[in-house]
Amino acid sequence: MRADKLLANMGYGSRKEVKKLLKTGALIVNGNTIKDGKTHVDPSIDHIEVFGEAVEYKEYIYLMMNKPKGVISATEDETEKTVLDLLEPEDALYEPFPVGRLDKDTTGLMFLTNDGKLAHQLTSPKKKVDKTYRVHIDLPLLKEDEIALEMGVVLDDGYKTKPAKLTYPDQNQDTVLLLTITEGKFHQVKRMFQSRGRKVLALKRERIGPLHLDPDLHPGTYRELTDKEVERLQNRE
Repeated sequence: MRADKLLANMGYGSRKEVKKLLKTGALIVNGNTIKDGKTHVDPSIDHIEVFGEAVEYKEYIYLMMNKPKGVISATEDETEKTVLDLLEPEDALYEPFPVGRLDKDTTGLMFLTNDGKLAHQLTSPKKKVDKTYRVHIDLPLLKEDEIALEMGVVLDDGYKTKPAKLTYPDQNQDTVLLLTITEGKFHQVKRMFQSRGRKVLALKRERIGPLHLDPDLHPGTYRELTDKEVERLQNRE
């Protein structure tokens, strides 16, 4: 990788700004001052210092966020606040994007990355990655409703959903359910319950494949995934 591209990717400025920075001798690779932006460096093996401080370059970033209400799952919007607006500058410079989407009023697990290959694996319908939602509804379901949801229901546009899994996390609350699906149609969870005459009052995603929402993450906060979590996502174990 070229030295100027490395610094630009790490957020040290535009190519023009990086060129000026290099002229000051701020970049040192393996003890040698690098002033030519065309010089090739290997971040995986070279010892790199900028302004006298050792830096670690990483190509990809993997973030787990607890998306709050009122924020949209987009990279930019002229009027609405997006999940990217919640990122610190040092994370935003990697240009991550939300994988999949959650409605504006839906909370919970949001995965962000700049790893396009992994994002495709998690969102491709062919991969059938399951997602679990905690659903609060206005009225309890009848047994026939539960069976219908688990077998697949017909939505308002005529589409029949794939089989779902339905459980009750608290047997004393018959209006709070965990729904697991392998699809992501527009407003799908809400429309599934609507097909059975129920209204979704609150919706929170708690799991994507092997990735579970960290209970220590408050709404609007996020953290980087551990190496083990990334490996599980990649292998979907």
